[in-house]
Amino acid sequence: MNRYLPVFFLCFLFSCKPDVPATQDLSATQIPAKDTLISLEQRKTLIPLLDSVFAETQFNGIISVYRESEKFYEKSLGFEDFRTKEQLDSNSVFAIGSVSKQFAGAIILLLEEKGKLRTSDRISKYLPEYRSKTFEDITIHHLLTHTSGISDLGPGLQSEPGVEFNYSNKGYRLLGEIAEAASGKSYDTNARELFAKAGLTATYTAENFTGKNLAGAHTGANSNTTPVPNMPQRLAHGSISTAAGGLLSTVSDLHRWNYELYSGKILAPVSLQKFLKQSAKMNHPVLGSVGYGYGIMLSAAPKTYLHSGYVKGSPSLTLYYPQSRTSVVILSNTADTGKGKKAIFRPHTRVKQIVDSLEVTWKH
Repeated sequence: MNRYLPVFFLCFLFSCKPDVPATQDLSATQIPAKDTLISLEQRKTLIPLLDSVFAETQFNGIISVYRESEKFYEKSLGFEDFRTKEQLDSNSVFAIGSVSKQFAGAIILLLEEKGKLRTSDRISKYLPEYRSKTFEDITIHHLLTHTSGISDLGPGLQSEPGVEFNYSNKGYRLLGEIAEAASGKSYDTNARELFAKAGLTATYTAENFTGKNLAGAHTGANSNTTPVPNMPQRLAHGSISTAAGGLLSTVSDLHRWNYELYSGKILAPVSLQKFLKQSAKMNHPVLGSVGYGYGIMLSAAPKTYLHSGYVKGSPSLTLYYPQSRTSVVILSNTADTGKGKKAIFRPHTRVKQIVDSLEVTWKH
């Protein structure tokens, strides 16, 4: 079948064959009355471009764009469960991988606001096993910005603290342990309190997932997927860890998180400023050169707050454009691992390219 067939024909075809994933077009809801003629034209431009991502990449997932907290585009295609052929929809719960790191950053900053810790504190204050001379100069700030030098692969340091950017999931696992030591509560409890503060009703740790609408994670081509076992329990394992990459969420909750966080409803102004301050630069294997704050990536042109996420079989990307107040969430539960990360994230990067190009006309 020609993958470039018009979207309306694909939708018709999917409705006739229950064993083929159906497209859920959630952007076709009534346009809010406050939308201007300019906004309507912007929709007309955006919709075919984003529709084409599904056809061009055989994307099994959901793409969602909000503007000014209003749904601007949302469409899902594919299976939540490949065995039962349960369709993906806006209620599907995905593993979001390292998108979880911004939640860890917010938890640490909220504890600082309460006087429980300072980001300038040495980690040895909270972690006895890091009181040796090797680690004595590492601070919480270094962990948050991936400049601690702590290696994911061995017991020593890759570099002196504060000198180089070395992405470290282990560093974020340690942040989870520091949050527990400083608060006297489990990381799960800290996370649930944050979810409640943000009004998130479908965001979970692996330990408190309710078991409904799990999109799971799958490897291989969409025509021959293999489920990743022990989901979502494996997300809490030390090799991933809840703080570094173990949260689950939905598109609507992640949009809400973006708007609550960047409108100042989660963190005090000074904390949000620290969260967004570029403290390091990284060469992302898929996104290229970006800055890094406290669990968040930063792009200057156009101005964007973003983070990718990947746990085996589940790639994700969230973006927020502060000048137009546009939130973008791209979630998937499949990854053809044999093709490499760039191919896995091709739908995500294509969406980013499209929205980046339109952001110039969307800015206030």
